Amino acid sequence: MDWKLFFSTFVLIFLAELGDKTQLSALMLTAQTKKPVLIFISASLALVIITLLGVLIGDSLLGLIPEAYIRRLASALFIGLGLLLWFRVL
Repeated sequence: MDWKLFFSTFVLIFLAELGDKTQLSALMLTAQTKKPVLIFISASLALVIITLLGVLIGDSLLGLIPEAYIRRLASALFIGLGLLLWFRVL
């Protein structure tokens, strides 16, 4: 196993997810329902599935599009979504 890749991915995703809408939603749902185990299981499953989709799509795109273009596209999407959120369009 490539432990360096494992830990760098873990730290990147962990830091990116701190305080995001998913975490705040889980906090709110737990406070409302008083069912932390159910919220934890369902939120974890949702994150696993969406991550799986990201990995599968990324792997498929890498076979069709050069990595440099994928990085540029991902960067443009992040910037675009950031601007939309900044101006509260979404």
